[in-house]
Amino acid sequence: MSEPYNVLFLCTGNSARSILAEAILNRVGAGKFKAYSAGSHPKGEVHPFALQLLKTLNHDTSFARSKDWEEFAVPGAPEMNFVFTVCDNAANESCPVWPGQPMTAHWGVPDPAAVEGTDAEKHLAFAEAYRMLNNRISIFVSLPMNMIDKLALQKRLDEIGRDLPKAG
Repeated sequence: MSEPYNVLFLCTGNSARSILAEAILNRVGAGKFKAYSAGSHPKGEVHPFALQLLKTLNHDTSFARSKDWEEFAVPGAPEMNFVFTVCDNAANESCPVWPGQPMTAHWGVPDPAAVEGTDAEKHLAFAEAYRMLNNRISIFVSLPMNMIDKLALQKRLDEIGRDLPKAG
């Protein structure tokens, strides 16, 4: 495949987890993948702790904006090859019909924006979400896409979401 695979990460608010996943994949999958993110009920702004973490880890954050998933279901939108939900709420919602029938999987990650406590505890929750997403995305980008049949690839995508412990 000469064009990069398009990947959409979905979450309800598109303010933290899906933004982190978009940044990670655009870094580790550069050239092979192009990541996007969106939400079913976007908050309208990216969580400041997500932006701070990405900046600390030297990610470009100019892409980061909270947007509705309908943006990717309209004519002229990039055609997705993969769509991953990263929060349990979005996984249970009715999604738009994605042009091109992309492969889908659920890679649920606890919501760092829901953590209550000190700023240090909140920052730790964002770092943990980043770690989990980075591990899953690193496995994903190492899959030999062109050598795996579609059924085996779907099975492996589902396994990636289950294999890694949710806390640690």
